[in-house]
Amino acid sequence: MAESMSGLRRTCLCGEVTEDMIGQKITLMGWVAKCRNKGGIVFVDMRDRTGIMQVIYEGMEVAGTLHSEYCIAATGTVRRRAGAPNPNLKTGNLEMEGMDLRILSSSETPPFHVLDGIDTREDLRLRYRYLDLRRPELQKKIMFRSRLVSLVREFMDGEGFLDIETPDLIGSTPEGARDYLVPSRVHPGCFYALPQSPQLFKQLLMCSGFDRYYQIARCFRDEDLRADRQPEFTQIDMELSFASQDDVMDINTALLGHVLSRLPRVYEELGFAKELADAARAASEKIKAEGIRKMPWREAMDLYGSDKPDLRFGMEIIDVTEAVRECGFGVFTGAIQNGGMVRGLNVKGQGGMPRKKIDKLIEVAKTYGAKGLAYIAISDDGKIKSSFSKFMTEDEMAELIGKMGGCNGDLLVFAADKFKIVCASLGAVRLYLGDQLALYDKNELCFVWITEFPLLEWSDEEGRYLAMHHPFTMPHLADFMHVDEDPGSVRAEAYDIVLNGCELGGGSVRIHMDDVQEKMLEVLGFSKERANEQFGFLLRAFRYGVPPHAGLAYGLDRMAMIFTGSDSIRDVIAFPKVKDASDLMIDAPGAVDEKQLRELSIAIAVEDRDTV
Repeated sequence: MAESMSGLRRTCLCGEVTEDMIGQKITLMGWVAKCRNKGGIVFVDMRDRTGIMQVIYEGMEVAGTLHSEYCIAATGTVRRRAGAPNPNLKTGNLEMEGMDLRILSSSETPPFHVLDGIDTREDLRLRYRYLDLRRPELQKKIMFRSRLVSLVREFMDGEGFLDIETPDLIGSTPEGARDYLVPSRVHPGCFYALPQSPQLFKQLLMCSGFDRYYQIARCFRDEDLRADRQPEFTQIDMELSFASQDDVMDINTALLGHVLSRLPRVYEELGFAKELADAARAASEKIKAEGIRKMPWREAMDLYGSDKPDLRFGMEIIDVTEAVRECGFGVFTGAIQNGGMVRGLNVKGQGGMPRKKIDKLIEVAKTYGAKGLAYIAISDDGKIKSSFSKFMTEDEMAELIGKMGGCNGDLLVFAADKFKIVCASLGAVRLYLGDQLALYDKNELCFVWITEFPLLEWSDEEGRYLAMHHPFTMPHLADFMHVDEDPGSVRAEAYDIVLNGCELGGGSVRIHMDDVQEKMLEVLGFSKERANEQFGFLLRAFRYGVPPHAGLAYGLDRMAMIFTGSDSIRDVIAFPKVKDASDLMIDAPGAVDEKQLRELSIAIAVEDRDTV
């Protein structure tokens, strides 16, 4: 039967017991992680969020009734362990001689063992997430996230940023991902939207004269999920007035340096692997000495096939279009004649790669739109095996291999298609090879700023240009004169911060000039009426002395995922959603009462599946 604490107070946490406390009487409260009954002597591993403390009861009958996950209060005297110390625990040299025990609540047998490293289906763990979160492995990641936010706030407060909240119920705006809509009871037939970001409001805060804003902001996007994406997520959001692109990058370089310099202590206190602390320390020192490298978007795409390149290893993409323009291989020449290109990767030392593994590279490339990959395998003794050598002369092959820097023992792979497909497919093959061949240190932290993004990108689906970032991104004014005849050539004053091939954050200088904003909306296909309907409140605000301003937002969840060495963003979110955006623990989304729907003036149209 469960007991009350009634007058009993916890004196410290399990992981806080130290040798200085030997001989002291203390009270601990937590959960039974493990219980072993050795003939009247009961060994209890007691757990809370700080760690585990061993408690020993001799001749206490109630201790023999304990089972895993019982919530208990234990009082006793701290002593040095009589048995062998446990080097895996902070309290491994100590134990507590139990004098009193209260069972605060019992527990049914859990659906899985609450232990680190368990081989349990994720859907089961998420259904019982409150049990899953008791595992030390996950607890320290959630605690790390909290400490990370504290470090960000410490820096932002010191730099004069104001923490200002923005609304969660806003109007729906076009462009970008789908909005989550919220029906209004007071205004039948009308809807709020949940914010995809605080973008428009933080610009209005600049109009309001607050100069420097930041917020740990909740955001919502109705889009397909993946390992590093959730329908609701958290941004470290900021905006600065009277700031240039360089100003934003400089202050965020300083922010990252500040956080990284303090992470080694956080890792140590929370019990993370030493390799993570070493990587943070090395990255902090590099940023302090060199800053963060800046790379134009076009260079990133040309060399790495991605606007979020992983620079922990080389293997740059090589353009061989001119070398094969007049060759006899129709796949190459056909792609070039259709406005495409031919590019390749030199996979050093892999000339003997089995055909089965080469086929896997081709499969990866096809996933990203390529029709296939051509290849040349050079053996250690210089013999050439190629998928297309019969279509080319010896001189053409020699010129191509020379252009690729091919040597004995190398594997050369090629893609021929339009720029976008060649970049995407070779970029994906490069990342796949980097992982399969262990070409980089997984703990290394390698940052890069990507700059000079295109302002616009063509959408085949919509048959028009879309804003690559958003409609309020400032163009490079030197390019903007060409926006009518060559919209795709206009660069934006936009920038992303990339870490280990992952977009950590992104931002831009915002348009603050009426004529430029009007032209931008026109290029995007907005009539004046539609522009006023969707963005009227912002455009009105811009009539009253808007300052030049710029900003950036990080994905906090993604940052915590990388910094903790996690494979999934779900590991650093207390209550995450699964792939179909459902919450297995609370069975959401779900049906609602008909009365609620009537109050919201909503009727559900049920599809008749029997109708052909």
